[in-house]
Amino acid sequence: MDTKRLVVAISSRALFDLDESHKIYEEQGTEAYCKYQIDNEDVPLAPGGAFNLVRKLLALNDNNPNTPRVEIILLSRNSADTGLRVFNSIQHHKLTITRAVFTSGSSPYRYVAPFSASLFLSTSPEDVGMALDAGIAAATILPSHVGNNNDSEELRIAFDGDAVLFSDESERIFKEQGLEAFTENEQQTAKNPLPGGPFKDFLLALNQIQTEYDEDESPIRTALVTARSAPAHERVIRTLRAWGIRIDEAIFLGGMEKGPFLKSFGADIFFDDQEQHCMSAMAHVATGHVPHGIANEMKKKD
Repeated sequence: MDTKRLVVAISSRALFDLDESHKIYEEQGTEAYCKYQIDNEDVPLAPGGAFNLVRKLLALNDNNPNTPRVEIILLSRNSADTGLRVFNSIQHHKLTITRAVFTSGSSPYRYVAPFSASLFLSTSPEDVGMALDAGIAAATILPSHVGNNNDSEELRIAFDGDAVLFSDESERIFKEQGLEAFTENEQQTAKNPLPGGPFKDFLLALNQIQTEYDEDESPIRTALVTARSAPAHERVIRTLRAWGIRIDEAIFLGGMEKGPFLKSFGADIFFDDQEQHCMSAMAHVATGHVPHGIANEMKKKD
């Protein structure tokens, strides 16, 4: 069995709440920011938007400490000097993160590929966009203070379908030709699997870990939460079947707001390409915006 390690790269602002520090940087400049971080380097940072995701991913190693299945890499725009507070916070929260890059203000995205990361999480849309262009699953962690909606130790991750798990080819038809043309196309191509989107390989990696457990003992639960409805559901189901992927829950909302359903699922994080769905989600769960596909192309043109 392939036991390739799942590597997730994350920025310090996605892992910890650095809003106060960033405000000082924006209002008073680099020197004041550096002084503030050094003066407070023994004050632990509070959890950020992706903290619970990281904590639960690392917990997957507890059963196999000698052959860890997951590794978290910290990528930070801090300098090594100001980054000491970040490392101290990692130790305070007992996160087993040992590899890190500090770039002193420049983009750390270029180190995602050398670490062979399957996922990159950041608060910088620019860095996330470059990672997506390089074929790496990536999302912008949006500001949210909803806390942990999932009190169990089970890791719950929810995904949108088109332009996230799947390519945006069907969404393009919807955006350019309307619902009727989209529905007709999905009925005609129901037995043709959709091409993979940016998060296909990440879902595959999660599924690989899931298969190492009995179904009722898996520490991971996944959900597809999509605006699609019948009859456009069939192609999605057949696509996942063709990929050999088990998705634990599939929610076809037919355009309803996603947030309340994500809360009911208890998602530790939700990934979606469309900002309107992200806004609905972030009121209930931690949310990552995936700036990929036609919806984001159209937004750039506006």
